[in-house]
Amino acid sequence: MSRPLRRFLHDATVASADAPQRDFLRKALGGYYASRDTQKARYRDWEHARDAAALAKWEAVGDLGRHLADFTARFESNGGKVHWARDAAEARSIILGICREAGARAIIKSKCMTTEEIHLNDALEAEGYGVVESDLGEFIQQLRKEPPFHFVFPCMHLRREVISDLFTRHLGSAATDSPEELTMIARRHLRQLYVDADVGISGANFLVAETGQVSITENEGNARLTCALPRVHIALAGIEKVVARLDDLSVLLPMLATAGAGQPMTCYNTLYAGPRAPGEADGPEAFHVVLLDNRRTALLADPEQRDSLHCIRCGACLNVCPIFKNIGGLAYGTTYQGPIGSVLTPHLRGLKNWNHLSGASSLCGACTEACPVRIDLHHHLLRNRRNAVRAHGGAVDRVFHRLLGWVFAHPRVFALGGSLFRRTLPLLRRLPLPYLRPWLRSRDLPAPPARSFREQWKDVQP
Repeated sequence: MSRPLRRFLHDATVASADAPQRDFLRKALGGYYASRDTQKARYRDWEHARDAAALAKWEAVGDLGRHLADFTARFESNGGKVHWARDAAEARSIILGICREAGARAIIKSKCMTTEEIHLNDALEAEGYGVVESDLGEFIQQLRKEPPFHFVFPCMHLRREVISDLFTRHLGSAATDSPEELTMIARRHLRQLYVDADVGISGANFLVAETGQVSITENEGNARLTCALPRVHIALAGIEKVVARLDDLSVLLPMLATAGAGQPMTCYNTLYAGPRAPGEADGPEAFHVVLLDNRRTALLADPEQRDSLHCIRCGACLNVCPIFKNIGGLAYGTTYQGPIGSVLTPHLRGLKNWNHLSGASSLCGACTEACPVRIDLHHHLLRNRRNAVRAHGGAVDRVFHRLLGWVFAHPRVFALGGSLFRRTLPLLRRLPLPYLRPWLRSRDLPAPPARSFREQWKDVQP
């Protein structure tokens, strides 16, 4: 058993047994569902909007090389600099080199899951740089020394009294249960840090090939300060973030807001084209974009699953996933949680050690139905399982799956097996089977039906 699997089984068991925390998550997501559905109803045709968003990403990823080259040429013509990183280590090295060249001492960051993917904060701190997360949820998680719980709502699992205690310990503020006061405490602490920072690091929601612009959408305004005030701005983005045209944002930005947070639009939507030009009042002196591969091109080469790269990181699949709602985001032990994380992580980190995430799914299909760009998520989870058995399964796995496939392909054998199982189930319920004990701690093994579905179906046929 791999270390990630052992950790996942432990953390998932602990989290799923925490009934108050599960109730809190469900209550928090209840408000999201109502807001999301209200906003979806305002679209003339929500399903047609999904088609348009999916088409925009399909076009961009389908001709990724050309669009990245166009983005690079236009961004650099505006005075910026594009860097290409094959993996996480190279991306960290590039960013550290930029910080050294700039003579940086303090660094401020806006929300960027790609920096979590490459463990950038640890690398910067190891080099002696002070790094502060400016997004409120990320800032709270940084104080707790925890990764984000959810890649849109980083601290959604925390009650306000927990955040108040955290601020009292680290910032010396008075205790309060007012969300507004907690927000202002963080704002007062962070405001001077924007001014003191030499380097601002951000992500990118989209990279527009047509214009060479970086699109960032946010609700707090912290990303604007992070990008505008420091002398140097570094944007780290996966290569899949490119879109072909500026017009594509007219559907992708509102879809991202509605699916991700139940909003018609996020509060701040900004396009960054390059460093500060002569006569401009603000903006960085130097603007760098680091384009990260980190096994994305390997996924691009897979015609069966490359649509996973269409993800716009809205988090809608997490919000509807029954597994996420029971075990939370930290139990996954990886940067990207929920269904999309369970699809992507085995590709990004290795199928052998991370395929257990693909098995942590009910395959209910709610994630696929919620995805605004129509990624076939629950079928990709099945494909990951199949690929893991083919590549890393032992002899027992291979024999079992071949036998099971043969049984499913022969209806008479399948019916006979079902009949035998139904008749032996009372005996199985009395046997002390060790593999069933963990499952039965929170479930009842139902009594077998008197007659099978096949038998009952024959009665209703004319």
